Amino acid sequence: MAKLTHFEELEAWKACREVVRWVRKIVKENFPKDYDLKDNMSRAARSSTRNIAEGFGRHHHGENIQFVRISRGSLYEVWDDAISAKEDGYLTPEEFSEGVKRIETAITIVNGYIRYLSSLL
Repeated sequence: MAKLTHFEELEAWKACREVVRWVRKIVKENFPKDYDLKDNMSRAARSSTRNIAEGFGRHHHGENIQFVRISRGSLYEVWDDAISAKEDGYLTPEEFSEGVKRIETAITIVNGYIRYLSSLL
């Protein structure tokens, strides 16, 4: 892997950013203003990118892995929130499928990043 100088270059961060964009779009268009899941889902999505950025800034592979694992957990939290939003009638099956596809892609890439970092220990 080439030497990266900024977290925005990481494929894991980019994949999580796609989840953030999807969440931002659906909560703005679909969720009522006072729907508490709106805030939780937004925070969980942003946590996925923030933790990758913070881990990157630690400059120690072991610490970085811990933050990337938190990022992965946040992606699963977004997935669970999407299930609730679908069940509550705020996501269509198509919107839900689009989100799950982005989330699954991000999780796969994040898992690969964790494996890579683990190989450096």
